[in-house]
Amino acid sequence: MGTTWSQFFPPAPTLTESNLPNQKGKIFVVTGGYSGVGLALCKILYQAEGKVYIAGRSEEKATQAIADIKSAYPDSQGELAFLLLRLDDLASIKSAVEAYTAVESRLDVLFNNAGVSNPPLGSTSPQGHELQLATNCLGPYLFTQLLLPTLKSTAKHTSPGSVRVVWTASIVVDVSAAKEGVNLEELLQPNTNPQRNYENTKVGNWFLAHDLASGAESHGILSVVVNPGNLKAPLTRHLSPIVPILAAPLLYPSRMGALTALWAGLSSELELSDGGKYVLPWGRLHPNPRQDLLQAMQREEDGGTGSLYKFIQYCADQTLEYM
Repeated sequence: MGTTWSQFFPPAPTLTESNLPNQKGKIFVVTGGYSGVGLALCKILYQAEGKVYIAGRSEEKATQAIADIKSAYPDSQGELAFLLLRLDDLASIKSAVEAYTAVESRLDVLFNNAGVSNPPLGSTSPQGHELQLATNCLGPYLFTQLLLPTLKSTAKHTSPGSVRVVWTASIVVDVSAAKEGVNLEELLQPNTNPQRNYENTKVGNWFLAHDLASGAESHGILSVVVNPGNLKAPLTRHLSPIVPILAAPLLYPSRMGALTALWAGLSSELELSDGGKYVLPWGRLHPNPRQDLLQAMQREEDGGTGSLYKFIQYCADQTLEYM
């Protein structure tokens, strides 16, 4: 209970705009970067003079975000660019990566920030997947896999663990996720409770982070997952209007969630050996992850349940034709 409580009332952040080193020369991709946590994160990275790609489906919103950020930090020598990315449409993701790699040969940190929570019952992607599964897991999985060559190339010329992929989970991982971590049967039934699907996909994000870490560590790439915190963010737009009102005393500005992601992406406290670990608000490693979820990330022959491997195989199978 102590760890859960500390996620509602976290200690002060240790990495903020005030002590973030200059990021000139580094390139970042932030999915969903024109609203909520993503927008707040883009502001911080641009302020520190990094080059930031705001990835999302709305060029109009991204253009407005870029103008607002530049106006707020007129002295920054950073750069901002839009990358058209529709995470829920697997058929469109390769073209987004090709557009990126046509102009960039470097990528320091990929922030898989975008997500959807509790859409209307029955919402599906263009490929027919449950919308949260598509947007929160399948799309980011494919996007990351296609960007891996660029991440690996960048890591060859940087210190181990400085090239990173940051995935986004939620406090539901600790509070209400299923014992098996990801219940694929629930996810594959179109009329399952959207909240249960959300919980499944957020554990799925941890599974994706852990799986990538095991394969990318040898290339010097660090992969971690974050609970950004309980935030006043657009992610709650599909919930009943009463939910944000009731939860208001426990909600923080989006900037605080951005600081969690910032720590995961740039803190010197993290090392390559921390791959697959879980980051809590506002930037610290989870001291006591749920044992059942840790078991789910172990193979059956090693005493685990193997749930992670079934989920990763599912993601690989569903995205294979779009690689």
